[in-house]
Amino acid sequence: MELAIEIILIIVGFALLVKGADWFVEGAAGIAKKCRVSPLVIGLTVVAFGTSAPELATSLTSAIRAYSDPAAVAISLTNVMGSNITNILLILGLSALIRTLPVQKVSMRLDIPVLLGVSLLLIPLGVFGKALEWWDGLILLAVFAGYMALLVWNARRDPPPPEEEGEEPKGKVGAFFYRMEKKLWFLILLTLVGLGMVVGGSTLLVNGATGLAGYFGVETGIVGLTVVAIGTSLPELVTSVIAAKKGETDIAVGNIIGSNLFNILLIAGVSSLVHPLPFEMNRLVDALVALGAVVLLYVAAFAGRRKLGKVAGLLMLLSFVGYYIYLFYVYVLPV
Repeated sequence: MELAIEIILIIVGFALLVKGADWFVEGAAGIAKKCRVSPLVIGLTVVAFGTSAPELATSLTSAIRAYSDPAAVAISLTNVMGSNITNILLILGLSALIRTLPVQKVSMRLDIPVLLGVSLLLIPLGVFGKALEWWDGLILLAVFAGYMALLVWNARRDPPPPEEEGEEPKGKVGAFFYRMEKKLWFLILLTLVGLGMVVGGSTLLVNGATGLAGYFGVETGIVGLTVVAIGTSLPELVTSVIAAKKGETDIAVGNIIGSNLFNILLIAGVSSLVHPLPFEMNRLVDALVALGAVVLLYVAAFAGRRKLGKVAGLLMLLSFVGYYIYLFYVYVLPV
């Protein structure tokens, strides 16, 4: 009976994720056009923060629970690193296979180098002292505040041109939704409802998947790197894939870059203020893989002349499979 409940949670959660991400992308893209904010900035901020909500909730909960259950804290940092690896290698890889993803010049000059820098910064902060302490969290949060301020400044300095009016579709239902999508309050409502469905769906999925993993007695760290990381990355997965299918490629790319920055700077930063996050030496490999994923993203975009095509997507997916083979041989086979 318990196994059936976990499976039902997974199915319902996935259904909420798919439809919620559809509304979320529609609303966020509409707000960007209405307010003359570039879809890339919306992807880096609003969409990235929304889809990172499950990671934030999971890591914070794990850090708080660590005072009564020391093993729980292992999920906080492994969730961050596992989600970042999944976001680039799996999600961007799948999105690039669906549609060629242009990478904006500003991302090549600012966003990806910042992500590369903070992914590198995480390693010495964790290695020295063998944990992320509260002062490390303050450093990460200070970088996060500076990056957000720079994004806002760039958005105000270089707004996109106003959107062009399209033809109103025929039929009462189509015409009604066409007119509603021109109203800012409706777009905000659509985005919030979609976000709620995305977060709620991912929560159900994580609960169901974690319950299944616990049923088979899998170690906490590997659960954070795999089940929890993929589960909390499902909002990014569904949102980016649907955005790519809809042609909103800036949201698809910005969502991943922004989510990874949020994961390291905000989520790891805040969680380390709540409780020190252990950085054991076996986590160094995971941190290096997360750093390598960013390097692969930058090199692939540079080689593709600021585009991620099918070759880059396939290379990312193969790297993701290779990493999971490594996890299987290190953590599963010895058991």
